[in-house]
Amino acid sequence: MQTTKTYNRRHFLGLGALALGALSIPSYLRGAVATNTSLGPFKQINAGVLNIGYAEMGPAQGVPVILLHGWPYDVHSYQEVAPALADKGYRVIVPHLRGHGTTTFLDASTMRTGQQAAVALDIIALMDALHIKKAILAGYDWGTRTANIIGALWPERVIALVCVNGYLVNNREKNKQPLSPQAEWSWWYQYYFATERGREGLKLHREELARLIWKFNSPKWAFDDKTFQQYATSFHNVDYTDVVIHNYRWRLGLADGDPRYDSLEQQLATGPVIRVPSITLDGDADGIATATDGQAYKKKFTGKHVHHIIPGAGHNLPAEAPGIFTNAIIEAACLTD
Repeated sequence: MQTTKTYNRRHFLGLGALALGALSIPSYLRGAVATNTSLGPFKQINAGVLNIGYAEMGPAQGVPVILLHGWPYDVHSYQEVAPALADKGYRVIVPHLRGHGTTTFLDASTMRTGQQAAVALDIIALMDALHIKKAILAGYDWGTRTANIIGALWPERVIALVCVNGYLVNNREKNKQPLSPQAEWSWWYQYYFATERGREGLKLHREELARLIWKFNSPKWAFDDKTFQQYATSFHNVDYTDVVIHNYRWRLGLADGDPRYDSLEQQLATGPVIRVPSITLDGDADGIATATDGQAYKKKFTGKHVHHIIPGAGHNLPAEAPGIFTNAIIEAACLTD
């Protein structure tokens, strides 16, 4: 059963009990969610093919929560969410995805793929390295896709999911089908990246391009230059251009993936369902992903599932509505009761 709710970001709202199991859900408050908004200092750990940079906070014995960022963003999307969750007793892990921040490849010969299966396996490897058997996974953009994949293929590693924009697992055959002209225009940078001119453009103008996409994706988000620069450091990772370009070319069928992930990609191409408890969120001011009632992907979430629409929030929802995102994670944990 799916429930859809719309929340005010600024006022205290009692959610009451969901029809789904009559759960008692925390109220939502938009505003300062933590007095400490620092994610550092970062730690490093070898995991799979990477040496992953990550922030960790909260008690070691707390319920693990892994917060996954998107593109063109970084871990600072969670600089309010992470400490708020830590204050509530969760063990919070915020990793730099491959090609970002302080995350690097262990072997110079490893293909700098950005394909979906590789990014998901990075997080499984991180969980193994940190001895985390199960975690709440939450994300947006690339982070949503990664959480979707782990929830679908490795449900035994997942307590619950919080996913902005619902179900984003890529099917490259479907990606060959044209969208409406308006939708295609919104994805202009994917086609730009399909060209060598686009690769050089990303390499030379990565900050300007990211700032432009931020403004389009979140037209109501009044971020300042200081905020942007916190994120921008991550864009200067030595592998950033290669990973990002490959991600978008691979999606469009313009680049081959790493053969080691072929079997996983074949599974993902079938659109596997997600059986773990899940919260999905849409911001109604998202410039690239129109807010919906969640019906389009309802069949992909076969476990307990609640969908929320967040007024005024854009694509970087955890940064734009940190109080709501924090409490969505707590709500997701309640769905497991």
